[in-house]
Formats: sequence, structure tokens, C-alpha cells
Amino acid sequence: MKTLFSFLLISGLAFSQGPSLDTKQRAKAVRDLAKQGQDAIPKIAPYVGDPDVSVRVEAVKALVEIGGPKTADALVKAAGDNDAEIQIRATDGLVNVYLPGYIKVGMSGTIQRVGTSIKAKFGSTNDQVIDAYVQVRPEVIAAIGKLARGGATVEARANAARAIGILRGRDAIVEALHSKDDPVMFEGLIALQKIRDPSAAPRIAFLLGDLDDKIQTAALETTGLLLNRAAAPDVRSALAHARNIKVRRSALEALAMLADAPDHAEFIRDLNDKDESIRTAAAEGLGRLKTPGDRGVLDKAFLDEKKMGARLADAFALVSLGNLDTSEFSPLRYLVNTLSLRSYRSFSNAYLTELTRDQRVRQAIYPMLAQATKDEKMQMSSILARSGDRDSIPYLDTISKDPDNEVAQEGIRGLRTLRARLP
Repeated sequence: MKTLFSFLLISGLAFSQGPSLDTKQRAKAVRDLAKQGQDAIPKIAPYVGDPDVSVRVEAVKALVEIGGPKTADALVKAAGDNDAEIQIRATDGLVNVYLPGYIKVGMSGTIQRVGTSIKAKFGSTNDQVIDAYVQVRPEVIAAIGKLARGGATVEARANAARAIGILRGRDAIVEALHSKDDPVMFEGLIALQKIRDPSAAPRIAFLLGDLDDKIQTAALETTGLLLNRAAAPDVRSALAHARNIKVRRSALEALAMLADAPDHAEFIRDLNDKDESIRTAAAEGLGRLKTPGDRGVLDKAFLDEKKMGARLADAFALVSLGNLDTSEFSPLRYLVNTLSLRSYRSFSNAYLTELTRDQRVRQAIYPMLAQATKDEKMQMSSILARSGDRDSIPYLDTISKDPDNEVAQEGIRGLRTLRARLP
């Protein structure tokens, strides 16, 4: 029997024998095939339709382990399975095709099966998103979107909603926002923040007053990011009736992104608030309103502020109001230098991404790149990729030829992303 089984395995006929090989043998066949790598994908794919769920699980695990674009068709089929574990593993596997390494941080690594019950949870990070130049097959987005709407469990649906955000699946996420499950709604909101589709903003207005703090704060943040100024009255209402400091912070941050003139007095008042996050949001709002008369109060705030997060916001506001000085202690130099600090680089990266949409700011930064640190070059590559223009190409090209391979690779990636954006 062992000789016959080996023959069937090698020839790829083990699955076609169906019941003639028991469940354990079919599962072993899949595991052994996985060792053959990419060449085994066509032989493993049929097991995705095996009558036994344990074999189907092994098939999906094998495909995910092998990885690569050739596994996508079989994983799309697996995503249509009615078993929650298979749905979660197939979803993470599809994301991993377009974002290699995701499988190490995805939900599938936490799955615990007890009988027919599945337990799984997300990791601590939710900032992954594919580069703008990466094109995802429509059938992949459709398969994951179907799971976001009708996956077997809340975990499977929430996992699919997160995957849609990572893959920038614009056409598939709205359904998740009308889920009755808070985890699915939350992941749908975070997905919208990544996709940045302004047309979807009115569809989340009903969540701005949600009684769940996590949902309400995510809805407020998303409304700000999508620049839904029509929702400003609802955001002001959320600020006025905030149940706690978290909601107050999110509401003011949303108003700061919307940058509506009626909120100017609120920003000025909150610039001296005892809460650092409130001061930060107030400075951001003043920076986006660009009222010339605010330069003095922001200069004072920048000099007096002791907390780094709020001081970075003051620097952002001053540069936004036209301070393009690049001397040692200037606001713009402060923002660029902070790109070398791991704890705060995400903040300065976000501020500079917004500021460098202005050609005058880019022109002020370009001369600084020649003396920039490794971290500054790498971060500026991603910033210019997202916000630069044709004038950025020579500088990214220089970074792409840097003697440090890591810097050069980031420069190459930045060039690809920028060129994909440009008309």
C-alpha cells in the first residue's frame, strides 16, 4: 500500500482516488507535495475541494507556505469555503501574494480550533498597505469582499475587511460598514482610511455618534482623513458632547483635518490645553487654516512646547504658514531631523507628506538631502513617492544610486511609486 500511495502522490493522483485513501493519507499527501515548492501547486489545488475539512485546511496551509502569484487561483477558490479557518487562512494567503511576509503577522497565525469552534485574533499592528503601483486582480478583491459581507464568523468577516484595506479594495469595503458586528465595522473604517476614497465618506456619517467609543473615534478619524466637510456640524456635536478624552481628541483631530474657518477660535483656545493630543490637534488645525496672523502664537508655542508630539505639530503649522527656513533650529529642519528618531518618525513622515505637496516646501528640502542621514533619505523617499512631482524624480534617482543598498532600494521603490502616480 505504501508503494502504491507513493506512486499516487508522485503522479498527482492521490486526490482523484477520493475515499480509497483515508483522510490522514490525503493530508500527508498535501504536506509532502508542499515540499516540492511551486511545481506542486497544480497538484495541491484539487485538495482545496476535498470532502474533509482537515484536508482542505492542509491544502490551504500548503499553498500559503509555498506562496507566490501562482497560488492565487486556488486560494480564491478556498475563500469560498464555508469553514471559518479556511476563510481566514485563504484571506491571509491572498494578502501575502501581494504583500510578502504578511502571513507572519496575519490572523491565521493565531487560529485555535476546538471541535467546530474557531478562535483567532489580530496582532497589534494595522498599518500594512500595498504600494500604489501594485495591481490586485479583481477576482481576488471580489472573493475577499464576499467574505467581509458573509464570512462564517465575526473573525472571518473582520479579517476580510482588514485585508480589503491592505489591498486597497475600493469597491469591496462599503458593505462591511453596515455590519451589525463592531469588529467588522471597525476594520471597515480603518480600511477606508487606507483606501482614501472620499466618495465613501457620506456613508459613514451615521457612525459619528456611535455609542461604542472605538467605533465613534474611528469614524471621526476617517471623516477627517476623507475630508468630508459636509459632516463638520456632526463632528462639532461629537466634540461638544464627548463622553471622554478619547472622543474629544478624535473629534478635534477630525476638525483639524477638515480645517473649517468657524473652528479657528477653538484651535486657538486649545493650543494651550493641558492635554498634549489636544494641543497637537489645535496646532494642526491652525496650520491647515493658514491664517497669517497666527504666526506669532505658533512661534511662541514652538519655542515653549516641552512635549515632542505637540512640538512637531507646531513645526508643521509654521512650515504650512510659509516658514521655509532650514537653519539648525528651524521648524522644517526639526521635522526632517525627526525622521531619524524611530519613536516619532511616523509623525514627522505624515506631516512632511502633507507639506511636500507644496512645491515650495519640496524645493526647500531638496538641498538638505545631500547631507541627510540614512533614515532621513529612506523616509524622504517614501514621502516624495507619495507627495512629490516630476521635480522630485532627479532626487529620488540620486537616492536610488546610494552606496547603501537599503537606501538605494527605498529610492528605487519611491521612483516606481511616484511614476505610477504621475499622469
